Amino acid sequence: MADAPIGHVLFDADGVLQHLPGGWYAAAEPFLGESSESFLRAAWALELPLLTGGDVDFLAALEGLLVEHESSASAAEVYAAVWSSAETVVATADVVHRLRAAGYGVHLGTNQAPHRSNFMRATLGYDDLFDVSCYSYELGVAKPDPAFFHRAADCIGAGPGEILFIDDSAKNVESARSTGMPAIHWTFDVGDELATSGNAAPAEHTGHAALIEQLDAHGVRL
Repeated sequence: MADAPIGHVLFDADGVLQHLPGGWYAAAEPFLGESSESFLRAAWALELPLLTGGDVDFLAALEGLLVEHESSASAAEVYAAVWSSAETVVATADVVHRLRAAGYGVHLGTNQAPHRSNFMRATLGYDDLFDVSCYSYELGVAKPDPAFFHRAADCIGAGPGEILFIDDSAKNVESARSTGMPAIHWTFDVGDELATSGNAAPAEHTGHAALIEQLDAHGVRL
């Protein structure tokens, strides 16, 4: 039996749809100085259980970390400057609009904790941008676990083979493919910003012209 045609495109968020101008470390530096990297790594470790629905008071945890790192900044101001300063990549959002206009379902599939998801929904307007939003904390599982992609497909109401996934993480892309979901390893061109996150994609998989080419290679026409 021939593969089902792709009818849906599932987008990752950070590195694909949105970015933090200058990068995470630069955003934290005014408050933490040379301790920015160690602070963020500790904060991400505390945030990890929240990605799959854990119950942690993240702002209280940040307050404790700031004290440990001898910063006089408040958790609220650091959180606002770092976690709530992401910006939508306009050119990627334009691709989303073009896909919808061409008749494809457009969806979001991202590892996020509730606090940041609320910012993305309300401030960045992703509930309006996408047909279905699959946040890891709501699914109860995070990428690269293959269960994430099975549950996302269930939420979308399509088989994995009918959904094309786009992510800047090679591990996530390989996991999606293991479930039968075609996937593209891609990021917009952010230079050193993404390199610091460890998710930089090869040069041939960066930039929106490359994305359009890869969509076309999967039979997705804009």
